[in-house]
Amino acid sequence: MQTLEDAGPDVAALDNLTVVLVGIAWECAHAAPPEVSFPQTRLLLILDRLGRVPSSQLAAAMGVNASSVTRLADRLEALGHVARGRSPGNRSVVTLEVTETGHEIVARMLERRQAALGALLDKLPPAQRKAAGEAARQLVHAAATIPALGPAAL
Repeated sequence: MQTLEDAGPDVAALDNLTVVLVGIAWECAHAAPPEVSFPQTRLLLILDRLGRVPSSQLAAAMGVNASSVTRLADRLEALGHVARGRSPGNRSVVTLEVTETGHEIVARMLERRQAALGALLDKLPPAQRKAAGEAARQLVHAAATIPALGPAAL
């Protein structure tokens, strides 16, 4: 069995960074009301970026099947954070969009996340902070070329 150390120091460093970033994402998800689950916060964040879209497009962006989006959206709609609609061009297509209360939740989560990331970057000297930002931009650009990690996943 291959260990993380066998994967090389760069992969190990990114794996450790993943633990930090997931921890920040998890902590920031707590800015949402307690009745909103972590998967539901993810749906809100992605849907907020996409705007009003067919539920099938949201499912593709999340990398899940349509029934998963339906279940997550059912609860969020009941809480008033997501609204369902119909596509004007095809009434059989169900659309989803974030409501005003949903936007408020997303704004709180993003504010908390940006503060946490800023505090992390503040621990670095200016040159390392700049290099970390550039490396992050390059990784995001590279991820966009990998279907499972591409722009829709952001």
